[in-house]
Amino acid sequence: MTAAVDLTASERARLWDRLRPGRAIDDRELTARVVWSVLAEPGDGTVGRLVDELGAADALELVLRRQLLATPTAVRREAQLVAQAVGGEYAARGLEPPRGIRAGFLRWQPRMSGELIESVFRMAAASSAVLLLPSDVEWPQAAADLGENAPLLLWCLGDVAPLAELDRSAALVGTRAATGYGSHVATEFAAGLAARGWAVVSGGAYGIDATAHRAALAARGRTIAVMAGGLHAFYPSGNSELIARVARTGLVVAEVPFGTPPTPFRFLSRNRLIAALTGVTVVIEAGLRSGSINTANHASELGRPLGVVPGPITSPSSAGCHALLRDRPSSVVTSVDEIIALAQGGVAPPDPLAPLADPDDPRYGRVRSALSRRAPRSVAEIAARSGLAAGETAALLGVLLLDGTVRKTDAGWVSVRDAG
Repeated sequence: MTAAVDLTASERARLWDRLRPGRAIDDRELTARVVWSVLAEPGDGTVGRLVDELGAADALELVLRRQLLATPTAVRREAQLVAQAVGGEYAARGLEPPRGIRAGFLRWQPRMSGELIESVFRMAAASSAVLLLPSDVEWPQAAADLGENAPLLLWCLGDVAPLAELDRSAALVGTRAATGYGSHVATEFAAGLAARGWAVVSGGAYGIDATAHRAALAARGRTIAVMAGGLHAFYPSGNSELIARVARTGLVVAEVPFGTPPTPFRFLSRNRLIAALTGVTVVIEAGLRSGSINTANHASELGRPLGVVPGPITSPSSAGCHALLRDRPSSVVTSVDEIIALAQGGVAPPDPLAPLADPDDPRYGRVRSALSRRAPRSVAEIAARSGLAAGETAALLGVLLLDGTVRKTDAGWVSVRDAG
């Protein structure tokens, strides 16, 4: 099976020593898992079952074809033969075979290219990455909750130790087109979590993701960026320097092999991993079509705590957040303490009649005192009157808006009832 890669045994041994320093090395199994990561997309449940039930190497031997299949008819015929071979192996082991082997082969066969597979090994050999498997002590055990859709391996740049400690982690996600309000909240949350020793996990994208990573780095905390493409190049390119900083002081992780470009469907696969790895997912700001809604849905389906930051009801950038609060089991979060409590199971479903504004937080009183019932005022004016930052003021107004104690008009913000 190792003949699937045109490397000598000594070349592969040097490769594994480089990619897996101090870790167990099984040449056959390692080679097979890397090849599977080339053939199949992340979260392919058919591959997940094959690898779990037969082992990566034995499953690959049944499936991999290096000869040219010149016609569609030949490919379909080979798919049928592969399905029969897999069925026979399962029968010999007394197991029920997974459905979809034939369809799976048709998905994997276009990538059964020696040149493609070998390019991944060559790029890995030239990298400074660490290759982790589920058997490693650093492997994030929470990934197993994805079942047959769990990752086969993880390519890592940076310190892999935090992966084993992700029970004290939070995914901070949101829109790429972040407003000043969203950026302010992301900064406050990421810095506060980092200061308390919690890892901040996000996707390295523009907007909320990048703000969360930067704030965690500035607080000298741990942050992890989960990539949708291979580690040969960071995406988006405009955040390359930021992601490189994350790799130097934190960790950058990818499930797909070197040379794999980020694509829309790979971002969706990446989102399931972010949700699975972390103790709580917090959506800070999201439109109705934001990819962070997908991350939130995965978190909810996995039974992970889901926190949502409310925003102005007039803001399209918060419409997705409000939809989550309506449609998904979730909790409003307005502080770092609430995020940590939610992750630890300490936040009960909110009382729909209870105010969202923390009565012990004096900032809400300052904002309400800066408002008039008759004279609309801008965020800037309210911030000046209350002595708070503009972004902080906007965040507090969003919570008070949901509580029904303030109202936004075309001319500005007004109080619905007297402060007191």
